Amino acid sequence: MNMMQNKFAALLLAALVGGLAAVSAQAAIPIQHWTQPEGPGQGAEVWLVESPAVPMVDVRLEFDGGGRRDPVDRAGLAEAGTLMMGKGVRESSGKGGREPALDENALGEAWADLGAMFGGDDTTDRVSFSLRSLTDPDLLQRAAALAARVLAEPAWPEAVWTRERERMQAALRESLTRPATVASRAYQRAVFGAHPYGQAMTDETLARIAVADMQAWHARTFLACRAKVSIVGAVNRAQAQELTAQLLARLPRSRDAKDCPSLPPVPEVASLDKAADIRIPFDAAQAQVFIGQPGFKRDDPDYFALTVGNYILGGGGFVSRLTEEVREKRGLSYSVYSYFNPGAHAGSFTIGLQTRPDQADAALKVAREVLARFLAQGPTEVELKAAKANLIGGFALRIDSNRKLIDNLANIAAHDLPLDYLDSWTEQVNKVTVADIRNAFARKLRADRMVTVVLGGK
Repeated sequence: MNMMQNKFAALLLAALVGGLAAVSAQAAIPIQHWTQPEGPGQGAEVWLVESPAVPMVDVRLEFDGGGRRDPVDRAGLAEAGTLMMGKGVRESSGKGGREPALDENALGEAWADLGAMFGGDDTTDRVSFSLRSLTDPDLLQRAAALAARVLAEPAWPEAVWTRERERMQAALRESLTRPATVASRAYQRAVFGAHPYGQAMTDETLARIAVADMQAWHARTFLACRAKVSIVGAVNRAQAQELTAQLLARLPRSRDAKDCPSLPPVPEVASLDKAADIRIPFDAAQAQVFIGQPGFKRDDPDYFALTVGNYILGGGGFVSRLTEEVREKRGLSYSVYSYFNPGAHAGSFTIGLQTRPDQADAALKVAREVLARFLAQGPTEVELKAAKANLIGGFALRIDSNRKLIDNLANIAAHDLPLDYLDSWTEQVNKVTVADIRNAFARKLRADRMVTVVLGGK
């Protein structure tokens, strides 16, 4: 173990002795928010929750560069680009002079020496990078400097991309032998049509992605002024502002805070104008069944009514109506559920279940009847009271660590939710009524315009 690793181990032990309770469920979670002033990182928006109990910090940096912005013929570009940004950095010049290039192995060793973690992820809406480090000034400064290089100066090694593309293609081909993957892809296409939410990476789109495409994606996505930065940890506002500036220092920045070039708009998801029934023969022991249609955007004012209502319909596990009717009363399926998946655009509303192929139509009929009855009548007062108790009772578990808290903070940042969102969450759930749920579901869902996908049987 080298000196840096010894230092990290000592600090981590101190953190453990001090208690890793991190963020406790508390009555108020003050969130600070600002736009980075003139200088490195200018224009970036920052959300901060100070959590001084443990000398660690979690940072999430998000950019509007997810799969919804992939060209149709290069679906998978955001995923490929995010992956390749972690495969090495090029030689550059920093404050301390020349900085040598680091390949993927050297980069991994550098993170291990710092005792820090850094990695990227992509979703349909956004691409994000997460940093977790101790707040020891030397370690944190070095971790931020290395993260800044990964964000701004990826090496894009051609040979590594050739290897990774072959690995991704092999994984994709293997996934398409699984019934759940085939059914899910057919369902997404049927629900979203030509909208980017319905795009899927294929062998062919991967084959078209070149290093030049990833470099162009990186250049248009990673501008300091477009960053949304969420920070949870043992740092105050001044330290968080300095940390943000370090992390974004090497990215291109605008001339002033208002001069951030806009990205082209992405169209909204179109509503379905009729039902569709898609049957896919597949030799599998279990049939895969999906029913659904476009749902709602994350910032929709019906969010809480739909969340509570779906808990009663199919999101509450063994206490949901779908489980009661499809599984418990009739034994048609081991697992049945429903969920909304709201994002920057209307995500899907989905009912899903697996069943024996010869029972698929019976299970489908019951699920449709449960949904139709719920849309017509809504929940009972007893169901509503029980759902609120479960949701409110479990809320503390959603924010009982820094890692969970930063997930919530990043969600607030991504969707411009109010700064008191976590503090008012319980109140918002508690004031939902039966009428609110019935009206919200009636506004969002049409039982006569659902897509149904059944995969299984020959």
